[in-house]
Amino acid sequence: MTTSASPVIECRSVLVLGAARSGKSRYALAAAEAAARERLYLATGSAGDEEMAARIERHRAERGEGWTTLEEPLAIGAALGAEARAGRVILVDCLTFWLANAIFAKRDVAAETARLCEAIAALNGPAVFVSNEVGAGIVPATRSGREFRDWQGRVNQDVAHACDCVVFVAAGLPTLLKPSPAPRFAMR
Repeated sequence: MTTSASPVIECRSVLVLGAARSGKSRYALAAAEAAARERLYLATGSAGDEEMAARIERHRAERGEGWTTLEEPLAIGAALGAEARAGRVILVDCLTFWLANAIFAKRDVAAETARLCEAIAALNGPAVFVSNEVGAGIVPATRSGREFRDWQGRVNQDVAHACDCVVFVAAGLPTLLKPSPAPRFAMR
């Protein structure tokens, strides 16, 4: 999403980061809709309770027509390899649920993240990834909470490195993080 004053930046892969209720999913949805007429929503969350089922249904309704949904809680790298193609955008929402699924399934998170990053590098079409920025809040009170926060930070860093562009969304406002110009220091 650009304004007339904003330069257009070519990106095959975009990571959209933000806190809960930051507007990141809305931004990612709009970016994906602008990218291609054929759209695949790769959903990593699953309905574990009634509230989550209602939330999933609300998201499905917000997407509206023109979207195909693929539910894949773990093997998103393989799904990207099988589904990505020119003329079709894939929206992966979200890496935070994917990480939780991998941890609960007792997967090797570092290996799974490496596979995901390899899949991003090999994409045959555009993709948008949504992930929560969880490290800016309070320190979790439990060991498992701190481990999850740490893993989420590592996943976000690795995926940000693998993606062409990274956008941070706060209060519904996007800020481009990557590509960004390197600072130039004035030397005296």
